[in-house]
Amino acid sequence: MTYACTLGFRRHVFGDLKTLLAKASPARSGDMLAGVAAASEEERMAARIVLADLPLARFLQEAVVPYEHDEVTRLILDGHDTAAFAPVAGLTVGEFRDWLLSDAAESASLQALAPGLTPEMVAAVSKLMRNQDLILVAAKCQVVTRFRNTLGLPGRLAVRLQPNHPTDDPRGIAASMLDGLLYGVGDAVIGINPATDSLPAITTLLRLIDDFREQYEVPTQSCVLTHVTNTLRAIDKGAPVDLVFQSIGGTEAVNRSFGVSAALLDEANAAALALGRGSVGNNVMYFETGQGSALSANAHHGADQQTLEARAYGLARRYQPLLVNTVVGFIGPEYLYDGKQIIRAGLEDHFCGKLLGLPMGCDICYTNHAEADQDDMDTLLTLLGVAGINFIIGVPGADDIMLNYQSTSFHDALYVRRVLDRRRAPEFEDWLERMGIADFRGNLLPQGEQQALLALAATL
Repeated sequence: MTYACTLGFRRHVFGDLKTLLAKASPARSGDMLAGVAAASEEERMAARIVLADLPLARFLQEAVVPYEHDEVTRLILDGHDTAAFAPVAGLTVGEFRDWLLSDAAESASLQALAPGLTPEMVAAVSKLMRNQDLILVAAKCQVVTRFRNTLGLPGRLAVRLQPNHPTDDPRGIAASMLDGLLYGVGDAVIGINPATDSLPAITTLLRLIDDFREQYEVPTQSCVLTHVTNTLRAIDKGAPVDLVFQSIGGTEAVNRSFGVSAALLDEANAAALALGRGSVGNNVMYFETGQGSALSANAHHGADQQTLEARAYGLARRYQPLLVNTVVGFIGPEYLYDGKQIIRAGLEDHFCGKLLGLPMGCDICYTNHAEADQDDMDTLLTLLGVAGINFIIGVPGADDIMLNYQSTSFHDALYVRRVLDRRRAPEFEDWLERMGIADFRGNLLPQGEQQALLALAATL
């Protein structure tokens, strides 16, 4: 089906829904590289006018990636909840935007609606929104998950403690882990990106975190962010696996390039659930995504990168994960060229994920060859904090020495918690008080008073 709009004396024709979505997207380098971006601002506006008048139900009739060729499409459409969709089934995309911005769209109604929305619907409405619209709606979406603590509660912001090391040196990792805990970081997860896929090395890191967690009774969860097949092998060997991690994308082809499928993720989810290691809940999966991954694998099917990113969230919600985060600027300027594009993409990703019912976080980051700097990341950090993001990343000094990119630091977490009055996960906050790291209000005590964990530092 074709879509058309006349602006002035020029008629703009869009050959299918996939093309219409791509042309309506805000400008970004990845879509330009793929040859799917609007050729002018006039064409972009024409696409948005057409998109605003498109019935939401149309997305259930025309797939962006063919149903018969893509398991992500099949999972999205086969899992669609018609009853949940009913309250907005008669709306156009533009009317849906207006409803989302109204007082009628409050937390409970958005939570009930989530199973009835497809990723393409939320991607479409995001293309009609200003940044402030994305923030306003996302702030109304509350998604709570649990494993050893409770994440996503109102007024809370968690942080993943990321103690990476370029050689997986346990002493170096332990030092970074201790440093983060003394800053009150680590309630989302203590998650290590390993330098190697060696099973013995992965097991060593898992035991390192778990031994520390048990010794000090830390109410958090651990994860070594290796490939899902390695985690399954570690489970078979009896390693202390809390969360199963995997990078995923929005098409079957990009997931195949990652070496994963829905069947494999089903197996991993079942294996982690069978361990029963959670104390307050059983959300056991952790997914990372990022705009541009499908294009970089030549697996984008001619679709725009933001729509495909939303489709990755459609796959993720099948598993009721504890954590999902977009690594928003990590792939590089070929996909998100500068700070402006990274900020917009981060707000889009958070909005789309939250509207689909996911516990969204963001690695607020950029590569050193992008036209971006730490001031841009400060802006995105603040905006996402206002938007109610579930968690961010904490890296020593904001400089990931293993992955060689710039992220957010332990100090950044202190900043956003202080300026927006965001507290930690309640169980973790209670632990910080018991350990003498923070007071009952969550404020860090002077370093000289943090005796319990500082004693351990002398042994590292």
